[in-house]
Amino acid sequence: MNRFDYRVPRSGRSAKLAGLAASAVIGAVALSGCGAGQLSQTAMQQSAVDGNQAVVKNVALRNVRIQALQTSDYLHPGDTVDLVLVAVNQSPDITDKLVGITTDIGKVTVTGDPTLHPSGVLFVGTQGDQPKKVDDIGENADTVKATIALSKPITNGPNYDVTFNFEKAGSVSVPVPISAPEPSNR
Repeated sequence: MNRFDYRVPRSGRSAKLAGLAASAVIGAVALSGCGAGQLSQTAMQQSAVDGNQAVVKNVALRNVRIQALQTSDYLHPGDTVDLVLVAVNQSPDITDKLVGITTDIGKVTVTGDPTLHPSGVLFVGTQGDQPKKVDDIGENADTVKATIALSKPITNGPNYDVTFNFEKAGSVSVPVPISAPEPSNR
């Protein structure tokens, strides 16, 4: 026979309190520790647009791409293609200006006033989801057209370096892909 009685006398109330306390501690640990030290799934996601992006000082370039319909293996020298992007002036008080665009694939011509007003937007080319009138977006939005007269053959797949020169922000070189134009019957 066993000389020691290992059973601990329990009262009903203290057992319930002990169970409730243990449940509270487990719940608190589970809730506070679920996301600790983890990277969110959206932390490194890129936007789902065809073009590339860059930032130079206060100017952000978004959705930068060459827009052209390629019907053969290459777009040939002598062809003209559109350069499409959105430039955003992130400065609330400094006006900037796009003074030039250069690339080794051809001569770039910019038509219109490429001034970037403070906190303003400059649409270069026609964006697929751009409003019909830039006035619909606000007073700090302008539109210009940029075309590249190709001096070299280009094709879908590789990116082509395009350098944007701004009066105050400086220069930035962006690897630019080719994108097919969006259908006009949207």
